[in-house]
Amino acid sequence: MRMRTFALVAAAALVGGALGFAAAAKTYQKTGVVKEVSADSFTLDLGKEGEWRFYTETGTPGREAVKAGAKVAVTYKQVATKIEAKK
Repeated sequence: MRMRTFALVAAAALVGGALGFAAAAKTYQKTGVVKEVSADSFTLDLGKEGEWRFYTETGTPGREAVKAGAKVAVTYKQVATKIEAKK
């Protein structure tokens, strides 16, 4: 019984640590004019920097402000979702 409890606590600590690390990823910000909008993404015109496409999720705060022609500031993170070794 004690070994099972220890295993559950250890697993919870590992998951919590991984989630905490992802949440602590550095954030960046870009400001520009929304050029194009689709269901799950939008294109932001950054002037001299070009255009960037941002993908959103259902719960992304401020999604309602994303309309073509609107000037918006986007806060984002660069987080790897998969890493694959290549030869």
